[in-house]
Amino acid sequence: MHTDDFTELLNPLNAAQREAVTAPLIPLLILAGAGTGKTRVLVHRMAWLIQSGQTRPHNLLALTFTNKAATELQNRIGRLLNNPASGLWAGTFHGIAHRLLRIHWADANLPQSFQILDSDDQLRTIKRVVRALQLNEKTWIPKQIQSFINKQKEQGLRANHVVAGDNTWLRQISIIYAAYEEICQKSGLVDFSELLLRTYEMLRDNPEILNHYRYRFQHILVDEFQDTNTIQYLFLRLLAGQHNHLFVVGDDDQSIYSWRGANIANIQQFPQDFPKTRLIRLEQNYRSTQTILAVSNALIRKNKERLGKELWSEGDKGVPVTLYRAFSETDEASFIVHRIQQWKGQYSDIAILYRTSAQSRVFEEQLLVKGIPYRIYGGMRFYERAEIKDALAYLRLIKLRNDDVAFERVINTPKRGIGEKTLEQIRSQARRHGYSLWQATLSLINEQGLNTRSINLLQAFLSHIEQLTEQTQSLSLARQVKYIIDYSGLIEHYQKEPKEEAQRRLENLDELITAAHQFTDSGKDGLDPLTDFLAHAALESGEGQANKFDDCVQLMTLHLSKGLEFDTVFLCGLEEDLFPHQNSIKEGNLEEERRLCYVGMTRARHHLILSYTESRYQYGSRISCRASRFLNEIPRELLEETRLCTPTTPVYEFLTSPTLIAGQRVKHEKYGEGIVLGLEGEGNLTRIQIQFLKTGLKWLVAAYARIELID
Repeated sequence: MHTDDFTELLNPLNAAQREAVTAPLIPLLILAGAGTGKTRVLVHRMAWLIQSGQTRPHNLLALTFTNKAATELQNRIGRLLNNPASGLWAGTFHGIAHRLLRIHWADANLPQSFQILDSDDQLRTIKRVVRALQLNEKTWIPKQIQSFINKQKEQGLRANHVVAGDNTWLRQISIIYAAYEEICQKSGLVDFSELLLRTYEMLRDNPEILNHYRYRFQHILVDEFQDTNTIQYLFLRLLAGQHNHLFVVGDDDQSIYSWRGANIANIQQFPQDFPKTRLIRLEQNYRSTQTILAVSNALIRKNKERLGKELWSEGDKGVPVTLYRAFSETDEASFIVHRIQQWKGQYSDIAILYRTSAQSRVFEEQLLVKGIPYRIYGGMRFYERAEIKDALAYLRLIKLRNDDVAFERVINTPKRGIGEKTLEQIRSQARRHGYSLWQATLSLINEQGLNTRSINLLQAFLSHIEQLTEQTQSLSLARQVKYIIDYSGLIEHYQKEPKEEAQRRLENLDELITAAHQFTDSGKDGLDPLTDFLAHAALESGEGQANKFDDCVQLMTLHLSKGLEFDTVFLCGLEEDLFPHQNSIKEGNLEEERRLCYVGMTRARHHLILSYTESRYQYGSRISCRASRFLNEIPRELLEETRLCTPTTPVYEFLTSPTLIAGQRVKHEKYGEGIVLGLEGEGNLTRIQIQFLKTGLKWLVAAYARIELID
């Protein structure tokens, strides 16, 4: 059949897209770069197969990673064919696996009414197993066991496949895994990772069922193939066999999810596993300017293990990519927010991207001050995060014993064995006498109104708070916050989380120490620094972020930006050990970090602004920063560098100084010479952050600063 008979179907496609859509029935690997129209190719391929009479919808299986993507595929193919593609199966890997298990429950050795465990229910089941085996939960941490079990299943491994050797820990955790499998089997429970593993095993062990689905699904199409894990690839290879037609679309340059099981080796190994594979590259980009693509291509070329492609565009060359060198994280945020203030379009066309969620705080504060609406995409605002609320609750309780909300939050965080029954007795005592919860606890202890164990646990908690108070009362605010975080047990508490989650929470706690440095010298309106800081945190927490569909600036981590696009992208914090992240460098994941940077750059349509800072607060002190190696990998002629730029740096009037900007050298009669790192606020109430050469970092109020400029 001639392609001329399908003008309406093929006309919207460029040459490479058309080649992919009309390719013969052999294994096809479509290497689709960012913004090259991969969804269009998938939809048109399915429509082509149906319209050309090579198959029926009944013989098509489309696999995606989100229900939204699966629904979009079905809707778009329906519109393209002018009728619903009835019989087509389209869904996520887990959704399709669930569907197969419901049909073949007996062959999968499951009860017909088997239930799916969500993450919370799975964790509760693991806790039951740990208790049944009489193991200490402090040693055998349920969340870590959950992570281990899920990773094994994603690798296609059962408990009896774990090779422990002389490793005592592996031997014990494989026993826990086996006991967990047994309780799930007896109870008819299937966790999320089990769906695919059980489906794979069911097809593998039942040749007649496997042949039935091989005959039915003669055409298997896969979206975001670079994100598949081991068991997903095993499932695909099993279902496709040697004769079915695989059409996989992916981009090895956008493989950024190894930490959640994605295996980039799948896309690299595909041509070897399917020897007749044709590789088709989609390189024409419809999103970004030529300049942005040139910068992105220059960066990603440094990765050695890639199939290789070059994005290009027929569009405008565009404006230069900007590189801003800041003095501090405050200066970096000031620059970015000032640029946003100058923006003439919709705020929703702007994104601020960062490597770690902790980086959002300084941008949130600056955006709030300037009244610019924003939203944390896929997450919570800094002061609303659980770990931040926990640390602040400790601070509130050492400041005010009668803070009942803080008391309830930390009395069992971390776990101290104080149960709900004991808490209800405390609440009842408080209601009966009009006491605070702290007073009620003291009262019950004095009256011996509880059992001995509860009294001992409560006395230990009260003593713990008293000791924290005594040890921190003479410290500066930042050191107070650090001491509380270090000795409250919160670090150990959150280290029990799976690795990536624990890292994120600990980085946020470290950022809270950084936030406290702004309040070190004195509080506003006669308040002491701790009270001032707690008030600031409460006000920011209460200041709601914009709603989902409001016109607002989008703030997000780079991982969450994949699949999105914006007119203007600020990619900040391009510093060694932050981006690329120090953990990824240690673990040998530098190429994935570079891919992550590439993903961030290719989110931008017209304006890409890169930034880094020469110093940043980390772990309670200000450290010097080096520009990211990624910046050194971009030819300088592709970047327009800027540092001090009067239009982008706020200028303030002072009683003692005519003008002041970040980077200005100054002298103070008491503290000596220093350099201005950042400015917050307006007029005489401006807070000035100065790094003094001999006396360290200080925050001064403009009206009382009494500083002189040094030429």
